[in-house]
Amino acid sequence: MSDLFAASGLGEELNRPLADVLRPTRLDEIVGQDHLLAHDGAIGRMVGQKRLSSMILWGPPGVGKTSLARLLADACGMEFAAISAVFSGVADLRKAFEAAAQLRAMGRSTLLFVDEIHRFNRAQQDGFLPYVEAGTVTLVGATTENPSFEINGALLSRARVFVLKRLDGSGLEVLLARAEAFYGRPAPLTDDARQLLMAMADGDGRHFLSLVEEVFAAMPAEPLDPTALGRFLQRRAPAYDKNKDEHYNLISALHKSVRASDPDAALYWLARMLQGGEDPLFIARRLVRMASEDIGLADPTALRVTVAARDAFEFLGAPEGELALAQATLHLACAPKSNAAYVAFKKAQALAAQTGSEPPPARFLNAPTRLMKEQGYGAGYVYDPDTAGGVSGLSGFPDHIGPQDLYQPTDTGAEARIIDKLAAWRALRLQTLISPKDS
Repeated sequence: MSDLFAASGLGEELNRPLADVLRPTRLDEIVGQDHLLAHDGAIGRMVGQKRLSSMILWGPPGVGKTSLARLLADACGMEFAAISAVFSGVADLRKAFEAAAQLRAMGRSTLLFVDEIHRFNRAQQDGFLPYVEAGTVTLVGATTENPSFEINGALLSRARVFVLKRLDGSGLEVLLARAEAFYGRPAPLTDDARQLLMAMADGDGRHFLSLVEEVFAAMPAEPLDPTALGRFLQRRAPAYDKNKDEHYNLISALHKSVRASDPDAALYWLARMLQGGEDPLFIARRLVRMASEDIGLADPTALRVTVAARDAFEFLGAPEGELALAQATLHLACAPKSNAAYVAFKKAQALAAQTGSEPPPARFLNAPTRLMKEQGYGAGYVYDPDTAGGVSGLSGFPDHIGPQDLYQPTDTGAEARIIDKLAAWRALRLQTLISPKDS
């Protein structure tokens, strides 16, 4: 077999990983990033003018950031230099800048590619500034993390941020076709197994080609179906970082799906987070928050349900306790929504900050001593349960502020029953309003 490969000229290439063999050699061979690389795309226009600006390439692993940087240098006639923030330090940066300065003196420009640029600390990132400003290097940084949080503002202001997308099915099909052309035969997969293989890649082209390589190496007698494919290929764990973007992106998706009354999407994001290894108690805390922020008095049971789900998970643990979180998620998503309590509390906080140390009205203060009674503490207080309807009409606000309408109930769910009662109570307070001089 090895002689056959050698005769065909494939022997040397078959010793290299397939992802390396099929690495793009031209910009138009990069898949999945047409929004940037097309002639009217942001990077495509730069290449057409052969005038690159410094940039940050932000995207998930395996979408072509390194290949793109190398090919940009080729397309614009620039020297390509690369360092990795994982393995490089200040000395490596100094050497790269010195080499770029020497090339510039000879009339040649340098594209400096910095992989994992977010791993450099702020002082190291600041070290790029004078060389980028002077045009010694055109910086192309690659990161999987949100540049807004991981890249210095000063450096970001001197570079454009471009978002690279995870590869979808059409992009992965292109890669599979290239692999089949390289091997000279179709992939030994049924149609369903092809779809499963692409799902296993989770949008990572490099990982996908590694899986394809394993499939061809297996040389099965019959095309593999999904069951057979699953016997020797490990499904890739979903991209999820409990401390970074995915942590916040997915909890935001869960929260907004609940708010949108979409129980199906809410369950999906809950499952994604749990499969990614998220702390279930973090999710439980956020569910409790949703019960107050997005539902409130429209369904007063929502808060009890979420707290009970938290307790159930602590009692049962995983995986059994995860069902309690799912039940609470469904309850919240299907509950009537109202942010009236949230809005009212925000107004109350703003009013409290604005009014400072205004004292409570004297009528609402206890008077356990003679001096306090002489100061008017408790004067004019009416015991509400002894009044008709159980509401005296006294205002609890400081006298210099007067009654305020902070809480505006909605006509949704149980909260709708509060509207008429609250309107009557507020009208009564206006009628029985006691000014400071009457106290």
